Amino acid sequence: VIAAGIGRVVSALEDPNPQVAGEGHRRLAAAGIAVEVGIRADAARREHAGHIRRMRERRPQVILKLAASADGKAGLAGRRPTPITGEAARARVHLMRATSDAVLTGVGTALADDPLLTCRLPGMADRSPVRVVLDGTLRMRLDSRLLGSAWETPLWIITATEAARDREHALRTAGAEVLRVPSRGGRLDLTAVLEHLAERGIPRLMVEAGPILAAAMLAADLVDEAALLRSAKVIGPDGIDALEGLPLTALTRSPRLELIRTELVGPDTIDFLARR
Repeated sequence: VIAAGIGRVVSALEDPNPQVAGEGHRRLAAAGIAVEVGIRADAARREHAGHIRRMRERRPQVILKLAASADGKAGLAGRRPTPITGEAARARVHLMRATSDAVLTGVGTALADDPLLTCRLPGMADRSPVRVVLDGTLRMRLDSRLLGSAWETPLWIITATEAARDREHALRTAGAEVLRVPSRGGRLDLTAVLEHLAERGIPRLMVEAGPILAAAMLAADLVDEAALLRSAKVIGPDGIDALEGLPLTALTRSPRLELIRTELVGPDTIDFLARR
């Protein structure tokens, strides 16, 4: 820019990266270029929320995706999975994956649903995020679809520091990376998980998990955005709640999150919430 002789530069924000910290702006100004900072800053903060949070808080921006029936359920009795939303809403979830750097789930969901967690929209397979599974005792099945696709789309399995080394070897041989973090009370330390992901360069993390992990992320105040997919389907009182041990209002009426917009997607709706 300096070499081109440009006379004026308009910038929304200074980069919060301490290795940069406005140095580019200072170099431009020292060269006699008029620099204006702050134009459309709010929009820029939203667009770069992942980078900003990673630099300032050493964790990714966390986007929780949650699907719930009309009566607030996420599955059938006995934790049996069942489709909640229609094809249009599921396509929107694939688009959310494509705009995330990683997608996180728990080993319970991985075992019950055997998901792929890739983006399968036409022509967008290369936009699939890193798949991350929280698996404290390395229960991941070697014949799962996640392991079967690990050489094509990265798969990171995060386990406890003390988890068995022989299982780690088998998972690595199948193509997964195994990362270790501390555990507390028999569960992985979620703050340590997020810090580890940030260190590995993940700015936007989509959480696409079952009721237990979703509720844990919300209870730990680690949810920065949420997409709540609602259908007209009724599962009934024997179904499992969308948030383990919490009412759905813990999300919809959270003092930390506010409703930004609601979209109609086929027969379903999506409520988008963001940190206040």
